Amino acid sequence: MRPSGRELSEMRAVSIETGFTKHAEGSALIKMGDTHVLCTATIEDRVPPFIKGSGLGWVTAEYGMLPRATNTRMRREAASGKQGGRTVEIQRLIGRALRAGVDRVALGERQITVDCDVLQADGGTRCASITGGWVALRLAVDKLMKAGDVISNPLISPVAAVSCGIYAGQPVLDLDYPEDSEAGVDGNFIMMGDGQLIEIQMSAEGSTFSRDQMNQLMDLAEKGVAELGAAQLEAVK
Repeated sequence: MRPSGRELSEMRAVSIETGFTKHAEGSALIKMGDTHVLCTATIEDRVPPFIKGSGLGWVTAEYGMLPRATNTRMRREAASGKQGGRTVEIQRLIGRALRAGVDRVALGERQITVDCDVLQADGGTRCASITGGWVALRLAVDKLMKAGDVISNPLISPVAAVSCGIYAGQPVLDLDYPEDSEAGVDGNFIMMGDGQLIEIQMSAEGSTFSRDQMNQLMDLAEKGVAELGAAQLEAVK
């Protein structure tokens, strides 16, 4: 039995509220159980120097957690003068994931920055950030298309992510914090809407895993991402 009482293949409740903030070109508040992340997308008429003049667009991301997103207060990274290694790794992951679903030629020479701020954490914050970040990105792109700044839709496919792992010897979908903290195997699966894989982060946290278990986790991830993709498309209708 999972601590939450969910079935092995059952996601946490998912909700996505769009237009959550007033000023951003795209915004979404995603809730995956008790993990809540605010995602905003900002359009800028500039690109990083290394692609300037190429005609290619760029999508990047920043990630952070509020001091009381967890059960004890964390010091703001700005107060220490630098980002932690975990933060840098996660925001690079989010940027890579979202770029995989973008036709950068169609986007044109502009940058969209997706900011993901964790309001409350209960496991799976990077997966929620990617899933909600795509919704914010989609809303920003819709504005570009409506204004006529972009002729063809640069978004190739929805992009979503979900965690899976081995908890108490069983493969489970969408780990919350009690499971994540005790899982023998933990993984994050990032996919496009058609099931194509973008990235898998998989590691043994206390026990090894077999090829058969890996396949079971892949099946769970496909189910979870399909559900998240449906929630994404419903949110941007």
